Amino acid sequence: MGLGSAITTTTPLGMGVVLAGYSAASIWIGVRFPLRLPLVLISHVVVLVLLTVTDTLPITGIVVIAVLVATSVGATLIVQTRRLEALADSRERQMARFSRERDQLAQQLDRRINQIFSLQELSYILSESLQEERIVTQVASYVARFLPAGGTSVLLADERTGELRVAAGEGSMASLVGTRLPEQSAGLISKAIGGERLEVAGRAGETEIVLFDGCTVETAAIAPLTAHGVTMGAILVADTDEGEFTTEDLWLISTVATQTAVVLANSRFFEMFKRGKEEWETTFDALTESIAIVDGAGVMRRVNSALAKLLGLPEPSLVGKSFTDLVFGSAEQIPDAIKAARRGERPPPETVRSLPLQRTIRVTAAPLPEDERASDTIVVLIEDVTEQRALETQLIQNEKMAAVGQLVSGVAHELNNPLTSISGLSEFLLEPGRMPESHTEHMRVIHEQAERAGRIVQNLLTFARKGEPETAEVDINWVVNKTLQLVEHELTLGGITLDRRLADTPLIVRGDQHELQQVVLNLMTNAIHVVDNLPPDAPRTITLETGRGADGKITLSVADSGLGVPEELVGRLFTPFFTTKEPGKGTGLGLSISYGIVKSHGGAIVYDRAPPPSGGACFRVTLPPAGSEPQRQDAPPDQVPRRLLVVDQDRSAVRVLKALFTADGFQVEVVGNGEDAWQRLVSTPFDLIITDARATLGDGRRLSAALQSQDLISPSRILIAVPDVDRR
Repeated sequence: MGLGSAITTTTPLGMGVVLAGYSAASIWIGVRFPLRLPLVLISHVVVLVLLTVTDTLPITGIVVIAVLVATSVGATLIVQTRRLEALADSRERQMARFSRERDQLAQQLDRRINQIFSLQELSYILSESLQEERIVTQVASYVARFLPAGGTSVLLADERTGELRVAAGEGSMASLVGTRLPEQSAGLISKAIGGERLEVAGRAGETEIVLFDGCTVETAAIAPLTAHGVTMGAILVADTDEGEFTTEDLWLISTVATQTAVVLANSRFFEMFKRGKEEWETTFDALTESIAIVDGAGVMRRVNSALAKLLGLPEPSLVGKSFTDLVFGSAEQIPDAIKAARRGERPPPETVRSLPLQRTIRVTAAPLPEDERASDTIVVLIEDVTEQRALETQLIQNEKMAAVGQLVSGVAHELNNPLTSISGLSEFLLEPGRMPESHTEHMRVIHEQAERAGRIVQNLLTFARKGEPETAEVDINWVVNKTLQLVEHELTLGGITLDRRLADTPLIVRGDQHELQQVVLNLMTNAIHVVDNLPPDAPRTITLETGRGADGKITLSVADSGLGVPEELVGRLFTPFFTTKEPGKGTGLGLSISYGIVKSHGGAIVYDRAPPPSGGACFRVTLPPAGSEPQRQDAPPDQVPRRLLVVDQDRSAVRVLKALFTADGFQVEVVGNGEDAWQRLVSTPFDLIITDARATLGDGRRLSAALQSQDLISPSRILIAVPDVDRR
């Protein structure tokens, strides 16, 4: 049976039930499956068309069915509309939530970007500074700027004691800058530093936390400043505006702390290096020894002030100049010590003569480590030992002079006694009527030569004698004459003419004759050296003049016919060890010693040009005159016979004394020792005693006591012959 017949055979009531069920099913499908609504509508249209075509239902039935269908479709549309509205509301709420989350993420991203930029900016600023105080100030400022909080601070630990100090602060911490925290009062901070980790404490609204005296907070984050295994302090952030520290906050604090610690460590390393460099440079320049760092080409790369002073050039100008040329003159003169140092050896010091400097120097050289300089770079230390060598030479000379003095003193008695006998007896024989006239002239020659030999011995002994200065009134003319006897041979040997211009009257000064004699000898020796080195055809004259100046002072001048002293050297003439003589010809002490002697006598010594025609060097000495010159008085002649006691074992001396004093009316009695002399003094009065000094020693102690008691004879009538020994 076909579809049409089936439909037509159905009763209206049955058809209505079917259509109602169909409409309900359509509504359910439309509500349950909104996307299938078009299919339902199409099925409705198809059913209506079929019913109409087959004339199954009357028109009223069709209308009813159409209404039912429309109702089902309308209900379906209403349900779908509400569902769509609900879906739209849900989508709108979801989009709003997405928008809020996006805004939050954008804010977080902006904040993180700002933090990164702030860290980059902080890194740039910190990289430009190596000053610790500036570093911590910048850190505190930037943390406060990019991390909202009530206060920020940077605490530093003392490198020696470990005590914490608030080095910088912002906000509520600004007033605490400079506060020192005892270790026991900084619990949370000490915990962070000791544990070397970030510490966070407190929540907003909870009990306040006491970090240390004067610092109470609700929340705190403390990050230690640790670099290279050393904790230098901490960064403290307190009372965050958000109530609690976020992960980003803690990341920022930790990152800043790490970066700050590295910068602080570098700052301290730099300061340590800077101090070490300054100490090294100070020590380098403070050394009295000259130091130079010389490369393989012999060029100075660094020098100290002592070397600049030795070379007489500004210190900066020496860098880049040849060390060899300035110090040694040529490569041939380079000491072996420097050559050995260039080979990497460490040679012992070497003493050489520097021709450019005209000084004696001790050279010490050593290679520098290869990691500091080129392998052939060396450090050279120079010590000016000119004075030391001169002192050594002078010491040797003094020892020689002492040995000569001891030798001369040992034989002085043996020399003087024969000379005294020859001189005394020859003088005795020269008296009228003592010998034939034909022999008188020969005897006079003997007498003069004996006197000359005696003067030479006495002058040598006088000059070699050591001892404390003996102040007395001395005639400068006498000092000059005595000294000239010592250089007479040199003058004759050098063909030098001595123009002696001595004052006619005595020039009495108060001083030590030996020291004054040394002054004259030094001036004469220098003048002889100058004239002796002149060309053979040049005038060879030395002028020695004494007199009294307009101010009453005693003057002594020694001038030569040489070339004089160059102007640039005049200021150094009286400097110890300064000499223009070649090595081995002088110590450079003569003028300086003379200067000291003259000054000690209240005088002055100056250099001047000699007047024409000589125009050479002239040294002028001025001395204050003695307060009064002694007046000689002749002793009244004795009115009674005079008795002389001679105490001596030297037969030649006794013979001379007896001859001389007997001719003068004395009764001469001779004994050989001090004991016999004491016995004679006790029993017999004597008017005069002449005794050898040795008679008062040993067995002559009683004679010495008798002479000191002044009971047997007046001291003014005792003459003790003292041998020319070293008086100390």
